[in-house]
Amino acid sequence: MNAVCLIVYPASDVPRATKLFTAWLGTEPYAESGYYVGFKTGDVEIGLVPAAAQPGISGALAYVDVSDINGALATLLAAGAEKVKDVTDVANGLLVAIVKDPDGTPIGLRQYPKS
Repeated sequence: MNAVCLIVYPASDVPRATKLFTAWLGTEPYAESGYYVGFKTGDVEIGLVPAAAQPGISGALAYVDVSDINGALATLLAAGAEKVKDVTDVANGLLVAIVKDPDGTPIGLRQYPKS
C-alpha cells in the first residue's frame, strides 16, 4: 500500500507562512531554501513552496511515496487521471509528478532516489 507522506502548501509569502507553520506544528523547519521549506511531524512531512512554483494548484497537495513513479503515473492515467506535471527531478534524483482526478483534485507522486 502507498501512504501519504508529504503535504505541500503553496505560499504567496513563504517567510510569513514559515512563521505560521512553525507556530502551528510546534517545530522549526528541518529544510529551508528559496524553493522549499520542510517540516517533519510524525510520519508526515509538511512542505511550503512559493505559490508561483505550483501554477494551477491553489491548495494543499498530498503526495504519496511510490517505488516506481513512471509505473504509478501510467496506472493513474489509465484509471482516468489527467497529467498536470510529468515526472520531474526536483533535487538530486528526487522525482515528483502531479495528476488530477476526474473532479480536478490534484494528486502528487514522489519517488526517492534509488541507491
